[in-house]
Amino acid sequence: MKLYGIPNCNTVKKAQDWLKENQVEFEFHDFKKKGITAEKLTEWFNTFGWEKVINKSGLTFKKLSKEEQAEINSPDKAISYLMQNTSAIKRPIVEQDHKAILLGFAAENYEAELKK
Repeated sequence: MKLYGIPNCNTVKKAQDWLKENQVEFEFHDFKKKGITAEKLTEWFNTFGWEKVINKSGLTFKKLSKEEQAEINSPDKAISYLMQNTSAIKRPIVEQDHKAILLGFAAENYEAELKK
């Protein structure tokens, strides 16, 4: 299992705490330090939809002008933007067996998906 995120994000910390409390082993991928590939973003877009992978409520996206936000209007433009601004990726993203299964953190979703 792999957890993607950035270490100083409160939502990522909640997810890590939940996984530890429930003794779920995971590897952490800090996409601030390790980056992210276009291929990985495409996989996530195919699973969740490209618009959901962009954290539109986060500061990174909100700092853009309305015009700049409007220009991110396709998967290709989203990939380009997110590869340069990894903080704008909604987080955390959890993969199991190399397949994305969870986006964001809600204890009930983790409970349902990981306690099968």
